[in-house]
Amino acid sequence: MLSLLVFIAAYMLLAFLLSRISVNSRDEDPDSAVAIYLRTNGVHTDVVFPVENEVFNWKQFVRVGHTVANDAALAYVAFGWGDRDFYLHTPEWSDLKFRTAFNAAFYLGTSAMHVVFLDQPLEGERCRKIFVSRREYADMVAFVQKSFARDTAGNPRPILHSGYGLNDIFYEAEGRYSLFYTCNSWTNNTLKSGRQKAALWTLTDGGIFCHYQ
Repeated sequence: MLSLLVFIAAYMLLAFLLSRISVNSRDEDPDSAVAIYLRTNGVHTDVVFPVENEVFNWKQFVRVGHTVANDAALAYVAFGWGDRDFYLHTPEWSDLKFRTAFNAAFYLGTSAMHVVFLDQPLEGERCRKIFVSRREYADMVAFVQKSFARDTAGNPRPILHSGYGLNDIFYEAEGRYSLFYTCNSWTNNTLKSGRQKAALWTLTDGGIFCHYQ
């Protein structure tokens, strides 16, 4: 019991300290050609990209036609990676089961990508706009693409009829969620891939947003 308490205390302390160490604090490429967004619901973070620009057209990769609304007029698309079972079977915290939490914590589950088509996000405490260069954006796009599982033809694999609402859908994803790599760790690594401000390592949304005050 004492060992478990020591582990939990060390885990929480390390997670907090490393999340406050900033990387890429200096912008090496000041070009601000592309506006992206970083958003949180208070627990989980997403990166939000333009659906289409001169760098990449997401319509050629993820399909708005997989959503219930099929609204092609929506100009932005949000990506959030996480544990598949948690995503699909725990829409509310009250739905959380011990097995789901245990499997997610200890590398026993699989992952999914939540894709949400939306209007331009509104900036606020839970949503930050970030300007990046074309090259930085292209590198972030490549990182997100690599997080999708593909079929034999190389196409992302949608989990049909899996969205929470009218404009979202889940896709099969690569990687496994764990105590040491969460949905927010993935978002943090997406920012790192584009050489944006990020935490050295974080498990929480606060560990990312503290670098965007």
